[in-house]
Amino acid sequence: MEIRIYSRDLKFQGVSENQTSIVWTRRYFEPGEFEVHTPITPANVGLYQRKNIVWIQGAVEAGVIEDLDFNETPARNELVAKGRFLESYMDRRIIYPTFNFTGKTEVAMRTLFSRLANPLPYVELGTLQGFSDEVSFQCTWKDLLNYESRLARSANMGYRFRPSFTERKIYFDIYKGFDRTRSQHIRSYTEFSDDFDNINSADYHDNDQLEKTVAYVAGQGEGEERQVVIVGDTSWVGYDRRELYVNASDISPDDLTESQYIAALTQRGIDKLNENILSASLECVTIPLGNFVYKRDYDLGDVVTVRKTNWG
Repeated sequence: MEIRIYSRDLKFQGVSENQTSIVWTRRYFEPGEFEVHTPITPANVGLYQRKNIVWIQGAVEAGVIEDLDFNETPARNELVAKGRFLESYMDRRIIYPTFNFTGKTEVAMRTLFSRLANPLPYVELGTLQGFSDEVSFQCTWKDLLNYESRLARSANMGYRFRPSFTERKIYFDIYKGFDRTRSQHIRSYTEFSDDFDNINSADYHDNDQLEKTVAYVAGQGEGEERQVVIVGDTSWVGYDRRELYVNASDISPDDLTESQYIAALTQRGIDKLNENILSASLECVTIPLGNFVYKRDYDLGDVVTVRKTNWG
């Protein structure tokens, strides 16, 4: 596995020597991380500098070095370089001034980036995919990276900074994985289960302690004049109705139509309900080279079937 190092202006610096370990953690809604262990040699010391870019040849993503450790003992001589993928550049920017938006979530993510007062060098928008998910919101003084992640989660979309070193450009791509569950019939499915004998371990967790089903979102105003929007499934009654109060007084109706203002309040309620959902997760450790192979039969962002029949 060849590791190539580039300067932050995307110029080739050299190839890493004799690395002993690589951890390359890809994430769908936020930047991934990497960690490289390599011997301390003059060449490696020259290559592994903070701000330089690390790329595994053939990978879609690349990472920026943010942390360096040099460890030398009679039994050990090791340089450890760590960092996040290039999307993390967006945590260096703040959203300002106030930004109002109603429309496609993908367009919102692209617009937030393209309107930066101080652009990120070498980064430009990738191809518009035309995803149909919609959103309405108002924001200001928010961390760009966190807000992009928030929008991506709301529409179940991934994003990445994809480098093209030959062009000396970085493309901001928004994408969606494929449905590879057993219930669909468009493409071949991927399943991890005891029946396929391709699970090493599994963990299931189910908790409804924090779940909320209805949100009362209060906008600006005082007393009975305050705008309140009810969000969620209002048909819930009895013990199944779990109410949440959301203070949205920071959303200003200025420069918004009444429908846009209500849509922004509604979106705030949806976001808060999504933060207070039934917590149910099934995680498994798979056999990597079994009957379904990573990056061939499934990839980051895809939806697959994980089945533990004896757990129901």
